[in-house]
Formats: sequence, C-alpha cells, structure tokens
Amino acid sequence: MSAAEWKKKCEAEWSLQGAPLPDSLDWKSVYEAKPLGRNLLKNPSPLGLSKDAPPPERDATMRGLPCFQLDGDFTGWTTSVEILPYDTSGIPKGAVICQLPKRSWFSMEQVVDLKAEGLWEELLDTFQPEIFIQDWYEETRVHQSIYQLHVKLLGADKSTVISEHCVNPTEDLSTYSHTWKEVSHVFCNYGPGVRYVHFLHRLKNSFMMEFYPTKFTGSSVIVRPVTTSS
Repeated sequence: MSAAEWKKKCEAEWSLQGAPLPDSLDWKSVYEAKPLGRNLLKNPSPLGLSKDAPPPERDATMRGLPCFQLDGDFTGWTTSVEILPYDTSGIPKGAVICQLPKRSWFSMEQVVDLKAEGLWEELLDTFQPEIFIQDWYEETRVHQSIYQLHVKLLGADKSTVISEHCVNPTEDLSTYSHTWKEVSHVFCNYGPGVRYVHFLHRLKNSFMMEFYPTKFTGSSVIVRPVTTSS
C-alpha cells in the first residue's frame, strides 16, 4: 500500500474525517501502533482479576507479620507504600485499647507517552480527541476512604499540568455488597499541548492479625477518535 492509502485507511477505520492528517507522518507505522481505541496503560490488571467476575473473597489464611503491599505482578507500574498513623478518633477517653488496625496507602502510577503510542501533535492540539479514563476498585469495609484517583494531562516538559481530574470517594459502611465500583472520566476540550497522561491511584489496606487489602482491576487510558464541542 502507498503512504496515501495507509492514510486513508487510518482515516476511515478511526472515523477521523475532519481531523488533521499531515502527509509527513508514516501512516503505516501509525496504523500498526493502533493508538486510538485501545488501552494505553501497561499491565492494567496486575492482580490477575477481571471486573466481569466478582472480587475474590478474603483469604483468611493471610496471617503473620504486617503486610502492606498487594501480591501481584506490577510490571509497568511505579509503586509505593505509605504507612498511616493509628486512627484513634472516636475512641472514648480512658478506654482500654487492646489493638488498633494498621492502615496503609498502596500507590500505583504510570506515565503514558502519547506520541510514543502513535498519536501525533496536530491531532492532540487541534482535534483534541476524548481521553477516557476508567478504573474499578473493590468495595470493602477497610475504611471510609479506601480509594483515590488522580489523573493529569501533561505538556511536553512532563511538569506543566494542562488538565487534571481527582476522585476521593467516601464509602458507605452501612451497606456492603462486595462488588466492583467503577470510576471514570472523559477529558475533552483540554486545550493544546498535551503529550503525556499521568495516571495515579491509591488503595487503602489494613492489617490486624490478618491482611485486609482493597483490590482493583481494569485500569484504562483510552484515546477515543471523537471530539466533543464545547
């Protein structure tokens, strides 16, 4: 196929009519990279779980020394653990405390290089396709705050924040269905200059004789070949 034919193939299959399609691009390479409509995060489910199946029941055999990191293959992610101080709020003065749960935030983050994934500057700056974010976390009774998400669209210097979205839900501990809870957001009309997506989420774990983790699955960053008018 000629360069023009590859260009037409990309335009047709990704519905890019009206989007800037410069002749200077290697359209065969762009097509093979398939930058639109696929998940650009590496290893989106490192725990080996699927949102299409219920979260696994807690393993009551996970005893012993305190454990603050989920067991999984986190290739592609940068991980960190923040041990939290004991929460003594709500404990009456003078009460005898035998043991308190030890909690921690387990953080995972990735930076997606949009140009390296096959997207081009004219598309990002002029057409500004939707950037769809999705994540699923497990409903637990570990704490009222068990999940946080912070996604930033960054400029070429990786430090300029062009747009961002934060989620910090409060859990209703009076009900419990042990299901996956969806978090999603669509970035649109974000302005020119976006070159990277920084995806960070945190899950709270608890340890008191046994490990009580909060699991997740299906993290996604998807550039969709549509644009939303303001």
